[in-house]
Amino acid sequence: MAQRLKTDWILFSTIVLMVLYGALMIYSASSVVAEMRMGSSWYYGVRQLVWIAVAIPLMMLMKRVNYRKLQTPAVAFTAMGLVMILLAVVYFADPKQHRWIRFGPGGLQPSEFAKPALALFLAYFIALRSRAINSRYTLLPAFIALGFVTMAVVVADLGTAIVLVGTAAVVFVVAGLEPRYIVIALFLGFLGCCAAIAAKPYRLVRVISYVDKDFKYVDKIDKKGWIRAQMKKSITARDTNYQTEQAKIAVGSGGPAGLGLMQGRQKLFYLPEAHTDTIYAVVGEEFGLFGSAGVLLGFVIILWRGIRATLFIPDEFGRYLALGITTMLVIQAFFNMSVVLGMVPTKGIPLPMISFGGSSLLVTLASLGILLNVSEHAG
Repeated sequence: MAQRLKTDWILFSTIVLMVLYGALMIYSASSVVAEMRMGSSWYYGVRQLVWIAVAIPLMMLMKRVNYRKLQTPAVAFTAMGLVMILLAVVYFADPKQHRWIRFGPGGLQPSEFAKPALALFLAYFIALRSRAINSRYTLLPAFIALGFVTMAVVVADLGTAIVLVGTAAVVFVVAGLEPRYIVIALFLGFLGCCAAIAAKPYRLVRVISYVDKDFKYVDKIDKKGWIRAQMKKSITARDTNYQTEQAKIAVGSGGPAGLGLMQGRQKLFYLPEAHTDTIYAVVGEEFGLFGSAGVLLGFVIILWRGIRATLFIPDEFGRYLALGITTMLVIQAFFNMSVVLGMVPTKGIPLPMISFGGSSLLVTLASLGILLNVSEHAG
């Protein structure tokens, strides 16, 4: 008879609390905007609850499926192949932003699905080649796969591309990548990031404005897509640090205990994307330092349980799978919070389980379901 596994209640409870807290904050952050734009203050809140109703059963399904069943080339390569197909489809289906595949009132963001697909592929491939991790027969195929998926994602979403590269870097370092290859990878990653920033004028402006807080500009684009003029300080141009400054005002206004649920003011058409990318600022304004620290603590607990699973799981596939999923979620969360607090240049990326978004929630909870399964087998 198979041994009944004990649920990791610390991790499971943390996930459920964060999902419910996220739903509450989405309603608070979006109610006024939803009333004005959609005619109902419940518009975004109800949609998020629908996604939760789908994502929670998916998480429980992944929690029950033995993670070792995922250790097959059919699963690893099929996941990567499907993601590449979706990324190719979205490039043509959404010619302006290259982000969304729309169907009816909803849609999917393929770049979100690239994260668990890459974590699964890396876990399978590195476990398979763990005894020759520094061989060119290991590094070359892995870097080619990483390069293809990253280039497909970076066209529209630099933030997700950074999460992908960061996740792969951590997994390879833990797997025993030699220092010389780490230096080469860092150099190539830096060049790639610079090229991605230079390719999009708005990204370049965000970096410049991060360095020079007084920088303002008038965005004029010629036929070739390059910034044509007026990268200069001008009182007539909109401040490129507007989103960051409004987020800081929100966080600072909250103080230690916050203004109270639904009492935030910056979400009232001052703070852009208050229910999505900058929802952490709303948390800071309405629940103060304690509420912000609570969200941070939630991700610290996920990091702790993920590292514990990585250390105690007996097989290499489970080790790298837990490490990849944990790294993926934590990097994304800390990146989002750093943007809101002005610690890094502005970049739109959701806060897992807290921000509004169906694709992000589905991917996050499915990934955490796998992590729960690995954690249970770790004992």
